[in-house]
Amino acid sequence: MLKIKILEPIDNLCDYTFNFCWNDSKLQPEDMIPSQEATYFTYADLVAELKASRDVHIDGNVGKRLAYSMGTDLKHLGGTGEVQKAGNIFVQGDIGSEAGMGMAGGNLYVKGSITEPLGNILEVTSDIEGYRKFRSITDILFNGPDKDTLKGNSLVEDILKLNDGILRGTIGARCNWRGTIVVEGDVYNGTGVLMKQGTITINGNAGMNTGSHLNGGTIVVHGNVGEFSGAYMKKGKLLFTSAKGYVGAGLTGGAIYSKKKANTSPPAAKARMEKADIEFIRKTMETGRVESMLYNKYEAEKEKEKFEAVHMRDGSIVMRKI
Repeated sequence: MLKIKILEPIDNLCDYTFNFCWNDSKLQPEDMIPSQEATYFTYADLVAELKASRDVHIDGNVGKRLAYSMGTDLKHLGGTGEVQKAGNIFVQGDIGSEAGMGMAGGNLYVKGSITEPLGNILEVTSDIEGYRKFRSITDILFNGPDKDTLKGNSLVEDILKLNDGILRGTIGARCNWRGTIVVEGDVYNGTGVLMKQGTITINGNAGMNTGSHLNGGTIVVHGNVGEFSGAYMKKGKLLFTSAKGYVGAGLTGGAIYSKKKANTSPPAAKARMEKADIEFIRKTMETGRVESMLYNKYEAEKEKEKFEAVHMRDGSIVMRKI
């Protein structure tokens, strides 16, 4: 167990990505956490404790992005990309926004409040007096609620309904569950990031990076999506009404559907609607056949074959594939 007291809110504590340190040198794992009292822990010390399934106790208010991607063996840092076991975080104070973004394992206990938007976490009945308890949505769906009872939301068989009015991001991150997540209202950024199977239905609008790195399953947004939605998709389906900015950057597989024409980034390009696509939209959006046919479909554009002209001895020209 690791105990640390901080005198002011610090961002990115217990952040498995170290604020995406492979792209940004602002925060390095070996950096010492500022404003500690009588300890000299680094950001990496806290993450290592959690990866060893031990607990981290934080005395004081915590800043933004607590427990980012907690419980994941990140590929960008040489891992497998799979979910792994994690310890517990105890906070004797308040927590800033975006707590638990991309979180897939472990538990979060807090004595104070958490600022919205939250990440991929739900509050459940606490087993420790004086603390509120939060678990990863991905963990609840994969391992079941066990003895925990969801507060303000419901899980019945294979349908998780989120109707507590709390704004969340990265809902269903790395989810590998065949059921359905239904959100009544708007969601924050990164819905369904790295999801492998299952369905997420948003009865509202979604933020940036919706369906980014989607690797299977279906995301349905009955409203608008933000910039960079569908970026780096590999498999699955992403369906929405309209999009801000560009969609499909780095797309290698899967399909994106939009009621209104969307701007695309290479290699995403307009594709032909097939009968199966029309039936999928009719069933999912509950529209008529004619309206379903008016949707736009985008897929990864196949590289066009290139040819060169070869001049033959008899004066003729033959086109040869390069």
